[in-house]
Amino acid sequence: LTSYHVPQGLGDIVMIQSDHTGAVDILSAELETADLLGEQRKAQPPPLAAPTMWTTEKMKEFKAKMGKEKNGRMVVKRGEVVTIRVPTHPDGKCICWEFATDDYDIGFGVYFDWTTVTSTAITVQVSESSDEEDEEDDEEIEGLSPVGDVERGSKSYLRNRYGEIMPVYRRNSHREVQAGSHEYPGEGIYLLKFDNSYSLLRNKTLFFHVYYTS
Repeated sequence: LTSYHVPQGLGDIVMIQSDHTGAVDILSAELETADLLGEQRKAQPPPLAAPTMWTTEKMKEFKAKMGKEKNGRMVVKRGEVVTIRVPTHPDGKCICWEFATDDYDIGFGVYFDWTTVTSTAITVQVSESSDEEDEEDDEEIEGLSPVGDVERGSKSYLRNRYGEIMPVYRRNSHREVQAGSHEYPGEGIYLLKFDNSYSLLRNKTLFFHVYYTS
């Protein structure tokens, strides 16, 4: 095939004829570009506000209280990332969290999944990666519903569905109780990531409390 380079201006029409069938396709360069940009904009989630963060020094009291709760304590094994998925609640306007660890720090970040909420059950995922689309191994904690099969799609679709509220940073949760809150941006699922993937030797005992307020 011979290539022809024709300069295009606004409103130019591009005609492509098949050598085999003789069929002619007519394309508007301007409209095609606009359509592609429009689809790309639609795929991008809106920006998310930063969370409110604070710390408290009542470590012993918090750990003692969470140690008595059915799902207030868990172990994040070395090399693992635990993601707690918390759906927005129809009666709530804000999510709140508190957590602490024994002896060593842990990575923590908050993300948001712009998806339709079909259940208010809090679920837990355990993986060896902090990338949501790569998380395949689910671990059920007693009293929490299993995650099950996530909606399948392209990786670009998955990336566009998720928004970052706070990136994962290592927190001194072994020295102070780490707490925070975030106002609902809309319907969806919060992803609270506890990242111990950087640790090759140490498991981390995590005490945590997640709730919503109106």
